[in-house]
Amino acid sequence: MRLIGAGHRDDIEYEVTDRFWTVPNVITILRFCLVPVFVWLVASERHLAAFIVLVVLSSTDWVDGYIARRFNQVSTVGQWLDPLADRLSLGVVAVTLMATGIAPWWLVAALVVPDVVLGVTALILFRGSPELEVTVLGKVRTALLLIGTPVLLLAQVPGPAEGPLTVVAYALLILGCVGHVWAATDYLVGCLRKYRGLRAAGLDPRDRASWARA
Repeated sequence: MRLIGAGHRDDIEYEVTDRFWTVPNVITILRFCLVPVFVWLVASERHLAAFIVLVVLSSTDWVDGYIARRFNQVSTVGQWLDPLADRLSLGVVAVTLMATGIAPWWLVAALVVPDVVLGVTALILFRGSPELEVTVLGKVRTALLLIGTPVLLLAQVPGPAEGPLTVVAYALLILGCVGHVWAATDYLVGCLRKYRGLRAAGLDPRDRASWARA
């Protein structure tokens, strides 16, 4: 079973819908709702419960994509809502873990700074998302971070596995952070390339309706 692009089918022709209320989008919204629950549990030092919530939160990132592809429920809303949920969720989780002394400062810096740079760049150049495809690197990076953060949280639960889990968590998070900076740099280059391409074609990059003529 493929992990990247799971649920993809070769026997159908995918149609991107404009509907908001699809099953994948509902799952993504529920992911947003779990974030404050996670923050409250960590602040209350209920680490095992917070770990369970974070596992559910992380796994839904895979589930909503699988359902969208398996049942042809890809939507224009989901194409920007899902990555937005990923970025915001990871950012809040990282800040929460750092604020409670569980995660180091570099985790937040490596996640938040590139996202801020990309967000500002996209707003200035395109007045929104540049609508670039997520690369394999970006997906692997996200997977490493979504696995590493729960493992780091589980390491806070007293027990014989506390030390080994911490080592594993840090290894995953370091790889994830390096991948995040790398993917962000690649995405930034893609933004600039698309901007120059649209301008060269005589199109306004901030006029999304004109992109179809490129």
